[in-house]
Amino acid sequence: MSAERRTPVAEGLFAETPDGPRLLGSRCAGCGAPAFPRAAVCRNPECRDDRMQDAAFGPRGKLWSFAIQNYPPPPPALHDEPYRPYAIGIVDLDDGLRVVGRMRVDALEALRVDAEVALVIAPIGRDAADGVLVTWMFEPR
Repeated sequence: MSAERRTPVAEGLFAETPDGPRLLGSRCAGCGAPAFPRAAVCRNPECRDDRMQDAAFGPRGKLWSFAIQNYPPPPPALHDEPYRPYAIGIVDLDDGLRVVGRMRVDALEALRVDAEVALVIAPIGRDAADGVLVTWMFEPR
């Protein structure tokens, strides 16, 4: 049995590394502010530096807040049929990045603010050639 083809929903946003999944972004060489996705200039309003360095973020953090998506989102957002509600979380990664991502949980009611979470690369749908589309998500630990 062969492994199913896995395609990222967008190139350059995340990677599987020997140390686990990582989000691919930038960090300001001047003030150290993180950015995701990669940025050409610092996004810190108190910094005007344009010396951005590639950075990889993750895999651990804490759930800062979340919301339940109770209805199907409009295109181009992906979801399986029949539609099942899912959670979107705001996660503070241990390395300083605050990022939004889908939560990968079996029971939405089990989600709790301040829960320890880990970055995962997981299926979100299928592409036109019936391959698996993957994206970053967070799982409670």
